Amino acid sequence: MTQLITHVSPQSLTEVLQAAGYRVNPSEQNGIVQLLSASQGIGYAVRFGNPAVEQGSFVDFTFSCALRVQGELPEGVAEQWNATRRFARLSLQGEFLVMEMDVVVAAGVSNEHLRGNLELWDRLLQEFIVYLRDFSQTAATHTAKSAVAEQEEVAL
Repeated sequence: MTQLITHVSPQSLTEVLQAAGYRVNPSEQNGIVQLLSASQGIGYAVRFGNPAVEQGSFVDFTFSCALRVQGELPEGVAEQWNATRRFARLSLQGEFLVMEMDVVVAAGVSNEHLRGNLELWDRLLQEFIVYLRDFSQTAATHTAKSAVAEQEEVAL
C-alpha cells in the first residue's frame, strides 16, 4: 500500500524537487522559510502555508513566480489568463506580475501526486512565458491598427 503524505516540510519538499532534477536553495527571511528553484531559466519560489500538527511541517504550499513588469503591461493580461486557464492564477502585485498555484496535501496524497503537481507547475510556467509573449504581440498589433485607423480618420 502506498504511504500517503499528509504534510510537507522544507526538507521533504526539497527532496521531491531534487528527485525530479531541480536545483533547490532554501531561503529564510524574517523566520519564514521558502524554497527557490527554476524551470526553463524561470525562477520561482515555493512558499509554505498552513502549519501541520508536526512542528516545521505544513499541509499546503504555493508555487509562485513573480516577474517584474518593465514598461506598461497590456490591459487585461491577468484577467484573460485567469478566464482561460485552470490551476494557476495571475495577479498584479505592485510592479510584479505573479503566477501562483496552490498544492494541498492535508487529506493525504501520494508521492506521485506531488510529482504530478510539480510537472503541472513546470508546464504552466512554460505556457505563462508563451502567453505573455503572444499577448504582448497581439496588444502591440492592436495598438498599431488603432493608430493607423485614427490617422485615416484624421486624413478624411
